[in-house]
Amino acid sequence: MANPKYACFEGEIVPFEDAKLSIVTPAVKYAAHVFEGLRGYWNADQEEMYVFRMAEHWERMRASMKVLRFDAEYTNDYLSECLFRLIQANELREDVHIRLSAFVGGEGEMNASGPTVMAITALPKGRMVKDTGGLHCCVSSWTRISDQTSPPRVKCAANYFNGRLAFMQANADGYDSTIILNAGGTVAEAPGACVYIVRDGVLATPAVTEGILESITRATVAQLFAEYFDLVTQERAIDRTELYSAEEMFLCGSGYQILPVISVDRLDVGAGEIGPLTSAMSEKYTSIARGDVPDHGEWRTPVYAAQAG
Repeated sequence: MANPKYACFEGEIVPFEDAKLSIVTPAVKYAAHVFEGLRGYWNADQEEMYVFRMAEHWERMRASMKVLRFDAEYTNDYLSECLFRLIQANELREDVHIRLSAFVGGEGEMNASGPTVMAITALPKGRMVKDTGGLHCCVSSWTRISDQTSPPRVKCAANYFNGRLAFMQANADGYDSTIILNAGGTVAEAPGACVYIVRDGVLATPAVTEGILESITRATVAQLFAEYFDLVTQERAIDRTELYSAEEMFLCGSGYQILPVISVDRLDVGAGEIGPLTSAMSEKYTSIARGDVPDHGEWRTPVYAAQAG
């Protein structure tokens, strides 16, 4: 996939190839880097790009920067204006994956808290994992990080190495993705995505204290299930063998959206096909995010209308 023409670097729209960091920055040497991944949905009928739950992503970004003691803070208005200018400069009129990153730049050592360098990219993006009509997953031999080691609720680059190890091992073993257990032996999450199961007709997802990212998509899905399907999501510990007993299972995240899982460790989930609740949630989530329905307009930020105003 070709790179876009422009990136946003330190608030300026610059040629993509000019958005660079030195190899001696703490961001490179010590992974002093936090980020957010957002989706922009192009609605062709309305000729509008909608960024989904943008304010919530900005808030989580600031929370990550606070925990890692970065010495800068960005306002919602500043970040939003930078993103709007970037999308317009690249003349993007298709679905995009947006990445906002804050790095510790300069030439500081491990305890450096600044200077902070901000960058935003927006690239056309399909599904994060190949669409096979449902994912075949395994339970990873790697253990999920904990709040006592590298807090999972912080969306920092260093934390994703844990998921990368598990993901690459799963791929090497012939699986599409993997489920990572926490130190207590219960389900945490998949690499870059949260886990939902349906068991005995009841929805369940690991609690935020189980070693997961405090996912915006996970919270969105729980709210939509309650509002449109009259189903309450249990937030609780989930045992490994519950994955084998589930009728349905799916992964969710801003990049993944809703991805069904149809087998775990070569055992079918339910009938080994996409379940009805998973399918219905995927349709509902996408229709709201794309603006095909008027519901939850507060979750969608229009890019081109915002700039025109």
